[in-house]
Amino acid sequence: MKIRSKLLCIFSGVALSTLSGAGMVMAATEAKPVEIKGEIIDTWCYLSGVMGGEDAVVGSAHHTCALWCAAGGIPVGVLDEDGQIYMVLKLKGEDAIAKTDNIMEIQSDQITAKGMHYVRDGVNYLVVEDVIANEGITNLNHEDYGSVPPNSFPKNYLGNQ
Repeated sequence: MKIRSKLLCIFSGVALSTLSGAGMVMAATEAKPVEIKGEIIDTWCYLSGVMGGEDAVVGSAHHTCALWCAAGGIPVGVLDEDGQIYMVLKLKGEDAIAKTDNIMEIQSDQITAKGMHYVRDGVNYLVVEDVIANEGITNLNHEDYGSVPPNSFPKNYLGNQ
């Protein structure tokens, strides 16, 4: 249920943004400085549930997929300690986040970041000005879920039924 409500919020924001020409979308809130601690996540797999539940799409169990998604242009986010997701718009010193490898170097890591927080249509956005701490991958859940979550394999593949 938690994932569905998050998806509804994200997709409602996207749907509402298409109505902006009609003046129906609220402008983003004024940016506020924040310090956030959380894991850098693959937002597509986390919010869609396509690869399994919330525990299977974070940490070391999902690291390889998270790298693939980030390299393919899927937006990354920060999942904070309270379960809030902040879509990362920009990483410190980057002109275009998709054209660098810096985000790849911290994918799935537990970080503390300072930046500017915006909210638009119920979605949190973050411009990371500085990563002040990086603990690396601390969620070592691959022992429970494997290196690739089992939901990612089609039926009848490698014995999955």
